[in-house]
Amino acid sequence: MSLMSTRARLRAPISVTVARRVGWGVLDQGISSLSNFVLGIIAARSLSAPEFGTFALAFVTFSFIINASRGPSTDPLMVRFSGVPRERWRPAAGAAAGTALSAGVLSGILCLVVGALLGGAVGAAFVALAVGLPGILLQDSYRFAFFSLGQGHRAFLNDLVWGVLQTATLAVLVISDHLTITSCLLAFGGTATLAAGFGWWQLRIAPHVGRTRSWLVEQRSLGGRYLIENVSIGGARQVRMVALGALAGLASVAEVRAAEILMGPFMTLLAGISQVSVPEAREVLLSEPRRLVRFCLTLGGIQGAGAALWTVTVLIVLPAGLGELLIQDLWGPTQKLLLPLGLVLVLGCFENAASAGLRSLGASRRSLACQLTEAGLYVVLGGLGAELGGAYWSMWGVFAAMSLGQIMWWTQLRRGLRDHVVVHEAAPSLASER
Repeated sequence: MSLMSTRARLRAPISVTVARRVGWGVLDQGISSLSNFVLGIIAARSLSAPEFGTFALAFVTFSFIINASRGPSTDPLMVRFSGVPRERWRPAAGAAAGTALSAGVLSGILCLVVGALLGGAVGAAFVALAVGLPGILLQDSYRFAFFSLGQGHRAFLNDLVWGVLQTATLAVLVISDHLTITSCLLAFGGTATLAAGFGWWQLRIAPHVGRTRSWLVEQRSLGGRYLIENVSIGGARQVRMVALGALAGLASVAEVRAAEILMGPFMTLLAGISQVSVPEAREVLLSEPRRLVRFCLTLGGIQGAGAALWTVTVLIVLPAGLGELLIQDLWGPTQKLLLPLGLVLVLGCFENAASAGLRSLGASRRSLACQLTEAGLYVVLGGLGAELGGAYWSMWGVFAAMSLGQIMWWTQLRRGLRDHVVVHEAAPSLASER
């Protein structure tokens, strides 16, 4: 048998395995995003524009908190405990879940304080969000534990259960005419808590809250940097949305959130691929390091083409009446945001690919520098756009920030790979000299 045929046989199972991992990642993210899409559409149809803006602020806060929580809890679990023996994985999964639950309790308390200080509809929204945060973050930790175990189908089942429970609860609220900002957020958090209980049953692993401190200490070399990266991403988005609300009104916040909901199906695909892009980039790095940049460019190009295709589809299909059917009165002001948001998504595809490459290299200082720089540009240019022309120009400000960020991401990836190759090519020669 030839060497070429042997390699083909070896690569075939790997390709099937990779396709399966990507497939479950996309399906899981799909059901999760579909549930959020339904929640957003129901809220947009049932609430006034200012009310939906308040709901959007609470939802953006949730996004910020969950990204921040992943840094010290589930990100280290995915990096260091994927594919390890079960006896090592189980205590790590319990500690990560306990850390996530602790983060949920702490962030819930902070949201309660913020809600009490703000008062009114916005304060009530933050209080409702606070109630569900421990369950939301615990469910998310179990979801990532399944992926670190290589069992994405169980994560999909858990998110499916959550989606069904949430949709049924929202349907009852709509039919009974009890749907408000507060009831929407309580339904979101309450059903997540039930799904977290189901995840506990699936894994038979309790969240080890008592190991939170030791887990943070053990994983500080990764968790600290990932926390800062994730906080900078979510924090920049949060500041920009708050600035938009302050400068242009809550209706502008509602318009941006409605546009994001309409672009949600593609964002689902992007997030699903992102769940498995780092380990796949790592495999390329270990086998053929010099192909890493090409791999990342290909990955970003494929996703970017998909983003462009989805944007064109949305711009053609939704104006025919579907857009107004979905979000009613918000459709008019939201329509003009779809083009710049689509371009932002295309840039996001390339950024995610470069980020996967840097993480596979372990070049956390380089990726952190990129993230902090772009976060600053995001806030400054997005806020400047909001001051000049509300939601529309704020979106173009974000596009400008990400365009500038691309230069830094890809420059740092090339430099990081160059350093990696130099170090690893020098190692054999040093060993031979000895």
